[in-house]
Amino acid sequence: MTSRNRRRLEVAFPWIVITVLLVTWQAAVVALDIKPFVLPSPTAIFAAFVENRGPIMQHALFTLTSTMSGFALGVLFGVTLGVVIGSSRLVYVGLYPVLIGFNSIPKVAIVPLLVLWLGIGQPTAIATAFLLSFFPIAVNIATGLATVEPELEDVLLSLGATKADLLFKVGLPRAMPYFFASLKVSITLAFIGAVIAETIASNDGIGYLMLQASSQFRIPLMFAGVFVIAIMGIVTYLIFALIERRMTGWATRGRDMQVASGG
Repeated sequence: MTSRNRRRLEVAFPWIVITVLLVTWQAAVVALDIKPFVLPSPTAIFAAFVENRGPIMQHALFTLTSTMSGFALGVLFGVTLGVVIGSSRLVYVGLYPVLIGFNSIPKVAIVPLLVLWLGIGQPTAIATAFLLSFFPIAVNIATGLATVEPELEDVLLSLGATKADLLFKVGLPRAMPYFFASLKVSITLAFIGAVIAETIASNDGIGYLMLQASSQFRIPLMFAGVFVIAIMGIVTYLIFALIERRMTGWATRGRDMQVASGG
């Protein structure tokens, strides 16, 4: 298989898988006569989306705004914290267990506290998205900085490089593949955080829409909200994957050459 045909297959294969899954789902619902309030068919979900597309898009915009705001804060805080942790062995040893402990706390348990501090609405959703998104970024940046070879640092220092040179010219470029990998994970977590907060403490957003649809037994509408969240997550994931390929192509160039040669 040539490299061009391989790339075409890689682009088409996800769509083939999605199509097969939807067709199988539709066929199973029809063949087994599953009621819509138990498991709606893809066509019923699409019909619910078309019927309620106005409110759905309004709530989706609210969720997207909350998610991206919390995610942006998570990136800023995560990068800063990752640089601080990764630049010092002492700080790494001291703060890393604290980060692990914090990340182990279920964020659903924190949302009531955020409601107490920030009130009901978008601030709580932004804060929850932030809390879920910054951890992977901080850990990956710290890992990228901490894995710079000590021998390389010694050679550069002997040649007159400063600590700042090591950080900005060696450490951060070395951490870029880790950083972009963490972005693809963090953006999905940010969506999860925003939706969790909306189901608990909001009058807007896809999470609120799904909660209302569930209480009214409008299951196709509830599934439509799930699909909207999934689509937004996939689109933002692909955007960061494209940016990653543009910015850190040097990190995967050897692997791409091996694939192109059929190895």
